[in-house]
Amino acid sequence: MTATPERSDGKDQDLQQLIGNIVYQRTPESLSGDALALYQHIQLQVQLTPAEEEEDYHQAIAIRNQFLRDNHISLGSLQGWQYFVAASCRTPAGRRAMLAHRQAKDIASGTAGKLHILADLIEQHYPNKILIFTNDNATVYRISQDFLIPAITHQTPVKERHQTLQHFRGKKYNILVTSHVLNEGVDVPNAKIAIILSGTGSSREYIQRLGRVLRKGTTDTKQATLYELVAKNTNEEQISQRRRSPPKPIQKQNNTPSLWQQEFRVAESSKPWREEE
Repeated sequence: MTATPERSDGKDQDLQQLIGNIVYQRTPESLSGDALALYQHIQLQVQLTPAEEEEDYHQAIAIRNQFLRDNHISLGSLQGWQYFVAASCRTPAGRRAMLAHRQAKDIASGTAGKLHILADLIEQHYPNKILIFTNDNATVYRISQDFLIPAITHQTPVKERHQTLQHFRGKKYNILVTSHVLNEGVDVPNAKIAIILSGTGSSREYIQRLGRVLRKGTTDTKQATLYELVAKNTNEEQISQRRRSPPKPIQKQNNTPSLWQQEFRVAESSKPWREEE
C-alpha cells in the first residue's frame, strides 16, 4: 500500500512485473472529509518584474531553446531531459544552455513577487501551523533569514531536525520552511497550511507535500489549504500542470526493459529524510 506509486524515473512500471496490477486506488479528493481532512487547493499566479521577465528570463530561455533546436532535443520526457544533460557536457554551447536553463528556473522560482505574496499569506493565516516548501536550499535559507522562520534542509543535523519538528508540533514554532527533505517521513497533524513556492513536475512530490497537511489530527473539522505559487508566463505553468495531472495507470510490460530504460534510468534525486533515523 502506498500513496505515491508514481516515480519520476519511470520505475513504477516495474510494479506490474514484480507484484502485479494495482487492485484498488483512491485519490486525495475522494478521501477528503472522510479519512483525510477537508482541503482546498489555491493556485496564485505571480507576475515577474519587467527586469526579471524581459532582461533575464526570456533571454535565458532563448539561449536554452536554441541549443535544443540545434540538437533536436525535446524536454517533454525523461529521456529528452537526459539527452539534454548528456549533450550539455560535451560543448561550450551545451554548458551555456544548461546554465541558462538553471538561470531561468531560479528566476521563476525565486521571483520577488512570490516573497511578497508569501508575506501576505503568513499574515493572513498566522498563528495556524504553516509549512513552506521550495525547490532549493538557497531559497529556504533566504526565507529563513528574511522572515525569521526556522528551516530544515538535508544539511540540518539530525538532532536539530528532531528539536525543530518538536517545537513545530508544540507551541514554540508556528511556521517552518523546507525544501525536499520533509516531503515524506514526518507526521505533523497540526499543520493546516502548505505553501509551495517552487517544486518539480513530479506528481509524487505534489501528493507528498499535500499529504503533510491532510492528517486530521485531533479534530474532525480541520480545513487544510494548499497554496501553489506559480510564476506567470514561465515554464512553471507547465510544471504545475504536470504535477497535478491524474497519475497514469501502470501499463503491462515485457520482462525485458527497453534500451533507453537500461541506459538512462536514474535514482530519485535525493533520499528523503525520515524522522525515525
